[in-house]
Amino acid sequence: MSEARARLLSKATGLFYAEGIRAVGVDRVIGEAQVTRATLYKHFPSKDDLIVAYLTQADEAIRARTDAARTEETNADEVIRTVGRSITDDIQSAGFRGCAFLNAAAEYPDPAHPVHQAALKHRQWFLDTMIELFSGIGKPDAEPAARHFVMLRDGAMTAGCLTDPKPICETFLRGIEGLLKYRSRDEAAF
Repeated sequence: MSEARARLLSKATGLFYAEGIRAVGVDRVIGEAQVTRATLYKHFPSKDDLIVAYLTQADEAIRARTDAARTEETNADEVIRTVGRSITDDIQSAGFRGCAFLNAAAEYPDPAHPVHQAALKHRQWFLDTMIELFSGIGKPDAEPAARHFVMLRDGAMTAGCLTDPKPICETFLRGIEGLLKYRSRDEAAF
């Protein structure tokens, strides 16, 4: 990646996340990155391309953290807990404004739009990953558990930027423990 492209993407990422994608125009990104308009369009033919690159970079960071959890933890339950703790770390970080993907999908609601598609692609990967992780702990109903995890995450990411994040994170982690403890529908009868 060229230095100018990296600077453009870095500035756009900060601005898009902090202020909203539609609120930030390309002139602002150009000014903050200290490049010419021609340089922006050389690397990103449209603002949509820049936005998709921003979301792709966020997706890659989350994938890397998930891969690191899989590498560092030998216990499948602990991998899920580690993924959960990385989410709570984000929620409690300075400047947290919610999920970049949910925010982008809200700003670009047309399911056919490339920005919306990038958000959906990430979310499908995340759901598939959580299904795989819950399957790894021997959970016979891994898909519903993974969907529950994703819904808990979405709620925590939304509430975490509206109120004190500490109780939100505690509740989210408690929900994960419940999912790990409750292994199947059949166990509820015992």
